[in-house]
Amino acid sequence: MGRADNIMIRSLESVKELEKVRELESLIWSSSESTPSHQTLTAVKNGGMVIGAFSEGGELIGFQYSFPGFDGENVYLCSHILGIHPEFQKLGIGEKLKTRQKEVAIEKGYERIVWTYDPLETVNGHLNLHKLGAVCSTYIENCYGEMDDALNQGMPSDRFLVEWRIKDERNRRNIKHDDHPYLIRVEKDAEGFLVPVDMDVTRHEEKGLLLVPVPSNFQQLKKMNADLALSWRMNSRHVFLHYFHHGWSAVDLIRSPVDSALCFYILECQK
Repeated sequence: MGRADNIMIRSLESVKELEKVRELESLIWSSSESTPSHQTLTAVKNGGMVIGAFSEGGELIGFQYSFPGFDGENVYLCSHILGIHPEFQKLGIGEKLKTRQKEVAIEKGYERIVWTYDPLETVNGHLNLHKLGAVCSTYIENCYGEMDDALNQGMPSDRFLVEWRIKDERNRRNIKHDDHPYLIRVEKDAEGFLVPVDMDVTRHEEKGLLLVPVPSNFQQLKKMNADLALSWRMNSRHVFLHYFHHGWSAVDLIRSPVDSALCFYILECQK
């Protein structure tokens, strides 16, 4: 089991180090989809960055890869991949990598970082929205098509496109899960898994905050009940697409204080 003590975070620029990144990416996902080191090297030399996390013994245990983006008007940083060695996950390394990414991005003159993630992967959502302060108002259906790696296989690759304004100060709010309307009503099945029962797409003209319940254990759910996992994908997709279309954004993700299997996305109207 890995430890969070004495982890070093630094930028990577040599071919040798970037090849280590490719090897770690292959371990986490698959070798067929890993990013060639010549591509990451080119990005590093042209406004991008690769940041590595090293154990006390000098082993590369995590990385973050970004490259420049342009939307026709503004340049931003596209944060493409963040991976942590399986033995060192859930130790806060992802947050350390993103914090260093923010520092380097500001040094390079960026003001905005964007990336995608699966909205049903709540560990990622908690980091991206709750800890870092990114927001999302764009939902992409089947963003990467059919994917064959262990984490994505057999499920439409829907993604949130999140935006992190790295120079903005964020004011945290103490949001209670029972103070706002739920947009998906849930029940539990015989195995204890959350089941989406029905959706509420009638509240888009309201003020205040709305909550979207989602399961906190999506990978386990996929292994145990693929049909139920797909139901969560399609029901949550419908809710997010509807409210994003009407000017709402996902501004936070909180964990239920009474049920470890449940998380809530916080939606706020941006109009």
